[in-house]
Parts: sequence; structure tokens; C-alpha cells
Amino acid sequence: MQFIMISAGEVLLNHAPYLLDHFAVGVGAISGVLAARGRNVDLFGVLVLALVAALGGGTVRDLVTGELPVTWIRDPSFIGTAATAGVLTFFLVRITALPANLLLIADAFALALFTMSGAKRALSLDVAPPIAIVLIVMTGVAGGIARDVLIGEIPLVFRPQIYLYATAVMLGAIVSVVLSKILPNPEAGALIGAAVTLFLRLAAIRWKIRLPVFRLKSEAE
Repeated sequence: MQFIMISAGEVLLNHAPYLLDHFAVGVGAISGVLAARGRNVDLFGVLVLALVAALGGGTVRDLVTGELPVTWIRDPSFIGTAATAGVLTFFLVRITALPANLLLIADAFALALFTMSGAKRALSLDVAPPIAIVLIVMTGVAGGIARDVLIGEIPLVFRPQIYLYATAVMLGAIVSVVLSKILPNPEAGALIGAAVTLFLRLAAIRWKIRLPVFRLKSEAE
């Protein structure tokens, strides 16, 4: 029995990064569905938003780095994960009232998980640290930008009242890249970077922390 438990633990440990990537895709899909709430979008439209939010950032990253075919074509199970999470969330929202700020919370977790996924991929490419940071940020925010554009909204990343969106990803990316040079296991740095992103994002939502807004002096008066 103990041998079976140890073997199961080793399997989970070995597959943890892959499972976390699927979890990130699932949470991203949930954020896509929640963004469609109150917009009279049918199930097909909701699935499109779920897939775009879940897979958009990784797709852009893969295209930029020339990793073709992109991840979800190499491994279609990611499409299944996104679609399943999208359909389940669609019907859940129809039968129960969810908290108004759930989109922001789901999006915060998606940002953190995509930060970790992007960090693992960027660091595996052995690119210069600034490039790795850009790739991580791209992985974190590109899907959300595409999702918001499709529903006719100013993307969350550009809204000051959303509080430390891309900034949280960028700081998490910096932590991931720096720790990858210090820690013997780069994946540990990616995990810590994701935790930093999540903490900053949730703290910013809770205490309304944001960067200064660009305004002309005449507009401020």
C-alpha cells in the first residue's frame, strides 16, 4: 500500500507542471465565460470567449517565438479542458447567482497561473532576461486583451480602476526570471513568481492600489 502511495505521489509530482498548465487553461476559460455575463451571448459565443481567454496568450507567445505548431495544436487536450470549463461555467452561471467580483478574482488566478506557464516556457528557451519577461507578460495578458476586445470592452489591462493588472504580471515575471538564476530548480522560481503575481493582484483589488493615470494638467483641474 505504501509503495502504491509513493508511486502515485511520484506520478503526480512528475506531471504537476502539465496538470497546472491545464488548470491555468481551465481558469482562463472561466474568466472568458464570466466576461460574457449580461451580454446576451449564446453558448457558441461563450465558448469562443472561453477558448480565446484560455489559449490566446500561449498562442501569441508560441507564434512570436516560432514554436509551431502552437501548444493546443500539438496537444488538443488543452482545447478539451477549456471547452469543458467553459460549458460547465456557462450552465452554473445560469442556475445560480455568483458574486459580482468573481470575474476579477478568476482573472487574478488566471494571470498568476499563466505567469507560471509563461515563465516555464520562456526560461526553457534560454533567451535574454528582458525577452523572457516580455514573453511571460505576453502569456499572461494577451488572452484577456483578445477576450475584452471581442465583447467590445476596453481591455482590463488598460483600465486604471482594475488595479495592477499587467504590472502584477510583470513583477511576477521579474521575480521568476531572477530566481531562475539563483535557485537550482527554475520551476520553483516560476511558482514563486506566480504567487507574487496573485498576491499583488488580489491586494490591489482589495485595497484599490493602482499606478498614476496619465492626464494633462488642464484635464486634472
